Amino acid sequence: MDMTGTQHIEAPRDVVWAALNDVDVLRQSIPGCQSIEKVSDTEMNAKVTLKVGPVKATFTGKVVLSDLDPPNGYTISGEGSGGAAGFAKGSAMVRLVEDAGATNLNYEVKAQIGGKLAQLGSRLIDATAKKLATEFFENFGEAVAPPLAAAAAETATSERKRGWFRALIGK
Repeated sequence: MDMTGTQHIEAPRDVVWAALNDVDVLRQSIPGCQSIEKVSDTEMNAKVTLKVGPVKATFTGKVVLSDLDPPNGYTISGEGSGGAAGFAKGSAMVRLVEDAGATNLNYEVKAQIGGKLAQLGSRLIDATAKKLATEFFENFGEAVAPPLAAAAAETATSERKRGWFRALIGK
């Protein structure tokens, strides 16, 4: 299965790059992630629980970063075993492009599955993969650059508090 896409993130490229290499941000972003730990600058171990149709499995595996080109991008590859459910392996080429103070994260994903998961049918697998990718990038975008609406609401609340305080002290 192959997927490509772009996620616009309201943060500078160097901030997005740092987040792509931060295990805490990745843990928050990866759907079903139970744990992720850095083994070296280019290797991580991860444990993720996913449900694909009627099959729910916990995958444990290794993630490797290669073709490092800070802060422009890298290739991330992984392979995990879900026991009787099967296996999943794949890679994603990630490229970061500056866009007027924000960043476009372009990705090309190649994935392969086997075991019970492969028997579920390509439509269900493709739909689940797209849903998980969308969830990951939405979570990642929110972790890196919180939604503008939340920031605007915070600013409005602060302004109201200041206005109330000024009215109280007569200024």
